[in-house]
Amino acid sequence: MGYLKPYWKNYRLRFILAVLFLSLEALADLMQPALMSRIVDQGVAHSKFFFIEKFGLIMFLITLGGAFCACMRNVLSVNVSQNFARDLRQDLYIKIQRFSLKNIDRFGNATLITRLTNDVTRVQTFANGLMRMMLKAPLVGIGSLIMAVNLNPKLSLILLGVTPVIALMIYLNMKISYPYFRKVQGALDHVNRSVQEYLSGVRVVKVFNRFSYEEERFQQNNQHLGNLSAMAAKVGSVFSPLINLAVNAGIIAIIWFGGIGVESGSMQVGSIIAFTNYMMQILFAIMMVNNAFNMFVRAKASAERIGEIMNTEEDMAFPEQENRPIAKKKGALLFQHVCFSYDSIAGQRDPFLKNIDFSVLPGEMLGITGPIASGKTTLVNLILRFYDPDQGRLILDGTDVRLFSEEELRGKIALVPQRPLLFSGTVRENIRWGNEQASEEEIYEAARAAEADEFIRQTPDGYDSMIGQGGVNFSGGQKQRISIARALIRKPEILILDDATSAVDARTDKRIRRNISIATRRLTCIVISQRITSIADADKIIVMNGGKIDAIGTHQELIRESDYYREILQSQLGKEVESNG
Repeated sequence: MGYLKPYWKNYRLRFILAVLFLSLEALADLMQPALMSRIVDQGVAHSKFFFIEKFGLIMFLITLGGAFCACMRNVLSVNVSQNFARDLRQDLYIKIQRFSLKNIDRFGNATLITRLTNDVTRVQTFANGLMRMMLKAPLVGIGSLIMAVNLNPKLSLILLGVTPVIALMIYLNMKISYPYFRKVQGALDHVNRSVQEYLSGVRVVKVFNRFSYEEERFQQNNQHLGNLSAMAAKVGSVFSPLINLAVNAGIIAIIWFGGIGVESGSMQVGSIIAFTNYMMQILFAIMMVNNAFNMFVRAKASAERIGEIMNTEEDMAFPEQENRPIAKKKGALLFQHVCFSYDSIAGQRDPFLKNIDFSVLPGEMLGITGPIASGKTTLVNLILRFYDPDQGRLILDGTDVRLFSEEELRGKIALVPQRPLLFSGTVRENIRWGNEQASEEEIYEAARAAEADEFIRQTPDGYDSMIGQGGVNFSGGQKQRISIARALIRKPEILILDDATSAVDARTDKRIRRNISIATRRLTCIVISQRITSIADADKIIVMNGGKIDAIGTHQELIRESDYYREILQSQLGKEVESNG
């Protein structure tokens, strides 16, 4: 829980002030039964109306002061808890943003969302309750016990006998219920994952009419969550009545022995009333302590889950500053004997990329092709440093990519991924997302180069047309062209197109490639495509197969020298390809 120390430093003064007001409120509550006892025993019993009025006014003023303290305590507790949750959520989000893909893969998207929302809310609720009732309960309970002992030491033995029994029940409740509440949060992750996957793939579900399957899968996860939640609630449902039983037994004992004392003349009625009130306050305090422990075990489970993220060491460090000479050539890329592997489920590392060795000169166009899962996109992830290679090095502009700051490295590169992602907002905002300082003319120029200007202007609001979540109101090809425009407006040193025109027709693809070749004469362009026609004009083509480079060369050289490349080309063109080109 060490990650919570900075928040304590930020809010401790307001927290202490809230506890001070809470303590004064508890003191006001403790004084009421004692004053009531004096009014009954000395005022009512002897018909001293002046005495009743005097102490009644004192009780009113004390109640008024307690109400003021309660209001101030509420204001401070809400202020502290809300701001604490805001800061914690913000810091947690920043921490997740800094995660590498390997960190994110280890946790999973659904659990990160749950920890960022539900778990933070649970910790916030506990912090708020701590300043409102949880600290007040022990103050009132202990204070009531002290006042009761001072009022009648013999009768207070009943409280001293009941209190340890109740404390034991509360401890057992917390001990038994905590593992269940931690499992509940894990089950909530699975429910959120089911919903997230359904919403992201709702079109596929509808097309294949898989509603019953999705409903069954959600039902299983939801049932598991319900069973765990019910089990956790059952623990509380067992201990809460037992605690009530112990407290009520104490009240009955007080009334019984108090009645005997009044009858014998050793006790007064006011003392019995005050003693009963103190017992009720102790009951209230005990119930609040019990609820506090229930909230505590929930918050503890959530705080530990948040701590797992906050305490996770980022496996990919970026230097804050660069201390190296400025490169004369920009966009030069070199892979030196690079090997890379993903962590398998069994914890073993199976090589995925094997001995990748090639170079790209500034201004060159590199084409990469190969079958599915041959390692094409993984190469891109290494260039962008989403992952680091297990062996070998990546050299950019004569410097190892690990020596670049994150901002500078990513600023040199623009990527159009396989699945184009558009953000909610206007078309203009999505294109300008690549360069916030871009002018209107630069936006139009980038859109024209991506063959997007025409269809954008045909929309009702043109560049001010709103894009739905994920770009649902645009076709796949349109989303790809907007994504290309967003990358071009960045004016990077390296442009990476990862199957960026797979959803457009051949004629549009050809025009886009022509426009990009004109726009990217001064930068390095890496085009990944399974369509040979999209990379045939590249200065160099790499053929990937099984995580290895099967062949490398120009289009004509590969036709002559690579049987595998000729097979791919023949399967796409549907005719025999001569080995002499």
